[in-house]
Amino acid sequence: MVAEPHRFPQPQERTLRFFPPSSVGKSSCYSLPLPPGRYYLRIFSVYDNYDSKARTPSFDVSAAATLVLSFRSPWPEPAARYGAYSDLIFPSATQPASDVCFYSLSTDAPVVASIEVAPVHPLAYDGATTGADLVLVNYGRVTCGNSLFGPGFTKDPDAFARVWQADVDFKNNDRTYDAITAGGRKIFGSNQPPNYFPTKLYESAVTTGGDASNEIEYLMPVDTRLSYMVWLHFAEIDAGIGAAGQRVFDVMLAGENVTRIDIFKQVGGFTAFKWTYVVENLTSSTLSVNLVPVVGRPILCGLENYAMVPLEMRTVPSQVAAMKALKESLKIPARMGWNGDPCAPRAWDAWEGVTCHRGDKGLVITQLDLASQGLKGFITDEISHLKDLVSLNLSYNSLTGSLPPGLGQPSLVSLDLSSNEFTGSIPGTIGSSKLQTALLNNNQLDGQVPERLYSIGLHGGVIDLSGNKGLCGVPTLPACALFWEKGGLNKTGKIALGASFGFVLLVILIVVYILCIRRGPYDYDFEFPQDLTSISAISAKWNRYQRAKSVMLAEMEAHSPDGFYTNGSPH
Repeated sequence: MVAEPHRFPQPQERTLRFFPPSSVGKSSCYSLPLPPGRYYLRIFSVYDNYDSKARTPSFDVSAAATLVLSFRSPWPEPAARYGAYSDLIFPSATQPASDVCFYSLSTDAPVVASIEVAPVHPLAYDGATTGADLVLVNYGRVTCGNSLFGPGFTKDPDAFARVWQADVDFKNNDRTYDAITAGGRKIFGSNQPPNYFPTKLYESAVTTGGDASNEIEYLMPVDTRLSYMVWLHFAEIDAGIGAAGQRVFDVMLAGENVTRIDIFKQVGGFTAFKWTYVVENLTSSTLSVNLVPVVGRPILCGLENYAMVPLEMRTVPSQVAAMKALKESLKIPARMGWNGDPCAPRAWDAWEGVTCHRGDKGLVITQLDLASQGLKGFITDEISHLKDLVSLNLSYNSLTGSLPPGLGQPSLVSLDLSSNEFTGSIPGTIGSSKLQTALLNNNQLDGQVPERLYSIGLHGGVIDLSGNKGLCGVPTLPACALFWEKGGLNKTGKIALGASFGFVLLVILIVVYILCIRRGPYDYDFEFPQDLTSISAISAKWNRYQRAKSVMLAEMEAHSPDGFYTNGSPH
């Protein structure tokens, strides 16, 4: 809870979340399940001495793996006490989700009170040429001659949930201004795709006061070395202007005359008109916007200024998925801060223990060094998707389970899994031509060692298999049992087992054939009863035999005088 919640009109402004790096690591992220598209993101950050330390924190914020906001201590007093809204327009790529991450500087805990997201038309703000590769960070979105309005603050609608600030903090107040309104007249051409600029924006404006030669001047704070997209909004809402040429003025950006505007000539009266321009590579911390009169007095309804931040290269999606699977299977502790993109933004280091390099299709993971981190999970086979992995060190943990076949990356040069609790056999996939070091000592592995793995030591590499009592089949280790290989039956053992099973099956079939199929009509069962001690059962068996024998002799005498049965006449 903020220290003085009664001073905050919005419910979402009265509570905040902070991320102490000692327990959650250097980065903490919100994962937003957004389908591909463009989005308006608004963040409210407030300090208000919630921790009674009277020191605002320093931290960075990223969206779409791109550094977009920086907070540095000390904050301006109004921002520290009342909070500040920051917003931007960013593209969501084909990732399952977009991450908004907070990065701690030193030991400071990042803070955030609310995060809001709204979809934006894909062609908005010149999205056809900038949408795929740029984040547009708001450095000033103002309504001229009006008070603040927008969703969450007033009932005035905005299709993208944009908030329009009053211009009092941006005007050069050394100049004289007058405010004018449309007087209730209808404004045409507003709220149209793809930008959907709200009608209210064009219902008020500022113009110059006093001498007719006065200029309108706005001073917009910026960061140097970036390019800025400037949008100016106009509407001829003075009923006294009824023809082209009655109000003409020049637009100067950063001291350069970039265009001349005649609103009525462009769109007529009471009709929205917008104009945009890109100012490149600013070297000053202030961008000046001047409207210089040519005929009549200049007029301005609104102004937007966006930093054009290039979208940073991200980690290859398949490797992001593999790293998140490893995070779960290895039970990576929260203190290591495995959140967001493993390798981006580049201004910050990759995840703890992770080394990345630039690949053909994005950033790739080349090294994992997680030795002595107290890990107690297992290695998922998803590690096979780290196809650029050169070095893997998971030594001196308490990892269990079997070694996955996916550890056989062709790129792997060094593998150290020593001093864990791995069981089972060594997969035959381990042992690429590039592998020079294989340390599997002090585990609980068994079975025959693959020849391609053992050959590392024969070609100048380093291999250590000691401390595994069940391993066999190579020099320095016991010989494997006759039918044993790699933790199970080898080919010879399987053949022998199959032959034995076949022989037993053949014997069973022969017995069945003799006892069942070959039995004739006068074959009788002489099987002893189950109770061999029963004399009555044996006597009953003998009596049945004697009766059957008498019947058989009688039948034979009836068919033949000399006791033999014939199909034809007697001989």
